[in-house]
Amino acid sequence: MGPDFVRPTAPVTQRYTYEKEPAQTIVAEGGAQRFEQSAKIAADWWRLFSCSKLDAVVMQSVANNPTLQAAQASLRQSEDNLRAGYGIFYPQLSASFQPTRQRFSPARFGQGTGPSTFNLYTFTTTVSYVLDVFGGERRTVEGLGAQADVQYYNAQGTYLTLSGNIVNAMVAEAAYQAEIKATEQMVGFLEEQTSIIGAQASTGIVPYSNLLSIQSQLAATEATLPPLRQQLAHTRHLLATLAGQAPADWAPPRVTLSELKLPDELPVSLPSDLVRQRPDVLVAEAQLHSASAQIGVATAAMLPNFNLNADYGLNSTKLATLFASSAAFWTMGASLATPVIQGPTLWFQRKAAIDAYQQSLANYRQTVLAALAQVADALDALQHDAETLRTQSLALNSAAEALHLIQANYQAGTVNYLQFLIADYQYQQADLGYIQAMGQRLQDTAALFIALGGGWWSAPESTIDNSSAENAGRSLNTQASSQRVGANPP
Repeated sequence: MGPDFVRPTAPVTQRYTYEKEPAQTIVAEGGAQRFEQSAKIAADWWRLFSCSKLDAVVMQSVANNPTLQAAQASLRQSEDNLRAGYGIFYPQLSASFQPTRQRFSPARFGQGTGPSTFNLYTFTTTVSYVLDVFGGERRTVEGLGAQADVQYYNAQGTYLTLSGNIVNAMVAEAAYQAEIKATEQMVGFLEEQTSIIGAQASTGIVPYSNLLSIQSQLAATEATLPPLRQQLAHTRHLLATLAGQAPADWAPPRVTLSELKLPDELPVSLPSDLVRQRPDVLVAEAQLHSASAQIGVATAAMLPNFNLNADYGLNSTKLATLFASSAAFWTMGASLATPVIQGPTLWFQRKAAIDAYQQSLANYRQTVLAALAQVADALDALQHDAETLRTQSLALNSAAEALHLIQANYQAGTVNYLQFLIADYQYQQADLGYIQAMGQRLQDTAALFIALGGGWWSAPESTIDNSSAENAGRSLNTQASSQRVGANPP
């Protein structure tokens, strides 16, 4: 009873964005990223960043992350439930032994003899077998199998999310360190200039307002350091928890942006392949399969069910003669049970199962649309990241050259101090913008791999089984998203 599940058709579109997708990004910092259609995605995609420290943190997290371990247990639980469900297809055998002491009164049956007290030993075995005529039990087991699939793909999704979190956080840590270093250098420069201007103001060479201006600039620059240090600390704490360690017991290795290589070639799966490889889409598909099986279960509940039963037993008033042939008794037969009058209960339970299937189908379609949009967002982000980085690089070079010239002219007395402060502020902002652009490009590259599913299907089966975890059915946005470069403290 009920429909046989058929996988939803894959999208027929061949691209992710409305406009034609470019073959590569523009050249920024001496290189461009190329998009390879239908190229294989490596299961260990994070190794493309060519950073051994990053690899080590990912491996440690896979081995020790509690969420990953909980998901592995959840997967094993669903598989054991499935194995237990298959037991319905085997005969059910039970045995019991019941020793009792009884007092029998013949008066209950109209006899005049006196009562008697005796021991009674009873040993019985019962065999029953369900004739699954309308397939309700088969649909139940089918649903258990679909739930096992849900947990399996949830496991792959958590593994993917964990690796994405780590890459995202490691890039953020490197960027925050670079921003802090650049800001501290600027603070040192401003402190030196404050000392010089203070001496000049005390001798009357420059007005006292110049000293107040640079002191204000120094204080404003120093005020940006605590939020950056807070974000860096939060990122390191996040990495410690992802690695299964307390923040007080473990610190991630220090990585600089220069140690992270930007992958030049990026695989891009077709939309028809994407829906067969993203864990959250596969979770939604397995949930749809489970809902389909429940329709069959609800339909079979409206129809008769059949059972074969057999009992064999022994009873005797003496334990020594319990296994004598005269002590045996047995019964065998079949039973049929069917609902007769139950109001609209069974009918509307089946209708509810159909409604649940329609809900799962709508959720599946929404998950597919969200997956396509996430890949489109990542592709567009990489295009804009390259443009932003090239612009920030030009701005940084121009600001550095302008600051050098203004400083020389100021020392020569040909420009006023306000011009020097403006040039100094522009250089500071250009340097921070350049660092953020570099970090954002690395993070968005990782986001593309996550959006495409991460290549978990390319890993050896043993690797998948040992590294599976839960929680991809939800959005694949990583919990480290608050660690986006330049973001406010979480």
